[in-house]
Amino acid sequence: MNESAELHAGSACAVATVDHPELAERLNRGCQCISLDHDRLRAELERDPRDGALFALIGESRPHLFANSVAFVAERHRERIAAIVSAIERVVALPGWQEAVLQWAPPSARTATAASGVFLGYDFHLGPDGPQLIEINTNAGGALLNVALARAQRACCAEVAVLESVVPRSGPGDPETAFVEMFRSEWRAVRGDLPLRSVAIVDREPQSQYLLPEFLLFQRLFERHGIAAYICDPSELAFIEGRLRLGDVEIDLVYNRLTDFALSEPPNAPLAAAWVAQAAVVTPHPRAHALYADKRNLVLLSDGERLASLGVDPATRAILAAGVPPTRLVRTQDADLLWQERRKLFFKPASGFGSRAAYRGDKLTRAVFAEILADNYIAQRIVSPGERRLSVEGVAIDLKMDLRAYVYRGHLQLMAARLYRGQTTNFRTPGGGFAAVVAVP
Repeated sequence: MNESAELHAGSACAVATVDHPELAERLNRGCQCISLDHDRLRAELERDPRDGALFALIGESRPHLFANSVAFVAERHRERIAAIVSAIERVVALPGWQEAVLQWAPPSARTATAASGVFLGYDFHLGPDGPQLIEINTNAGGALLNVALARAQRACCAEVAVLESVVPRSGPGDPETAFVEMFRSEWRAVRGDLPLRSVAIVDREPQSQYLLPEFLLFQRLFERHGIAAYICDPSELAFIEGRLRLGDVEIDLVYNRLTDFALSEPPNAPLAAAWVAQAAVVTPHPRAHALYADKRNLVLLSDGERLASLGVDPATRAILAAGVPPTRLVRTQDADLLWQERRKLFFKPASGFGSRAAYRGDKLTRAVFAEILADNYIAQRIVSPGERRLSVEGVAIDLKMDLRAYVYRGHLQLMAARLYRGQTTNFRTPGGGFAAVVAVP
């Protein structure tokens, strides 16, 4: 977009302020500024000389990874999200909760560890009643990419100008330093004062993964902090004489990006053995998924009576009642009722991730519904995502918007938006992708 077009798009921030009562909503509807500085983004992504083609790789094969504009969120909604996260932390800490959710967890989740699990991802829709928790993920990707994205914003308007001040490049509050310290904290919780020497970033066929650019960024980040880092497929690992190895290298810590949360698939056997033996620090791990991210947990989190029976205090129950949409287990005996109410429901596999095999009830066929009944699903009341209007190739389009809060030990580290069209987040929408979040009054 040329300079005059940018100024014209920026003027929409002011033009649209009379239609809606809340500043964030007005900006999301009216600000069509292009705030992403692509040259600055390239510099952020290619800080290491070895990554000279990383920006080009994203542009060629992942053109919709980053949105050109920010997303605006009311500060009170951000505070509410933090309150919901804190409430869930209090619940998860209760022995009654752990006993309840481990009943349906795989055996690998029963291995105890002092490691908490890095990068919990709390995903929210902004409904009429404020933020609504859609799901929790234990392998939430995108945090380091979103740091680079936030640093690459330019001040197209006063609201965006704050980004440079809240995402520092060094010193206190630097997210990259905080991320490394998080991994060191996981290590110290299990190994004490022993030095952390090596990290393996593990995923199936990592070179073909959509978020490979982030794996590379994490590898460079660890190396800048004096930690040897490797990207590998789990089949390349070996568990030998009580040690997890990658070739001749003993692996101290595994940054686990696998979506086999139970580590039950055959290629993951060496990693599973090391996890059960606690021969390497694995983070996130099967126990974290069981405690936080199994979709059946949403059934308990939205059931006030059950929470009370587990010892959850009234104030915490009130926060969850307002922030977690009603969710139920899908059971064959409830088939008729579920079919009648399907247009109000979103169906998700209990142990799934992302949008795989998830369905809006109003899109269901009888055949798919029969498959859902035969499998292990939950049904959650639909909360429509927020909206962000952007100019794409000169045409104003409305994109759906959800929010992801990256969390470690109850602390909200970073918030990002995802802009998309279609049923679920897909990173295939022109103009969509990750968007930096700006909190406004």
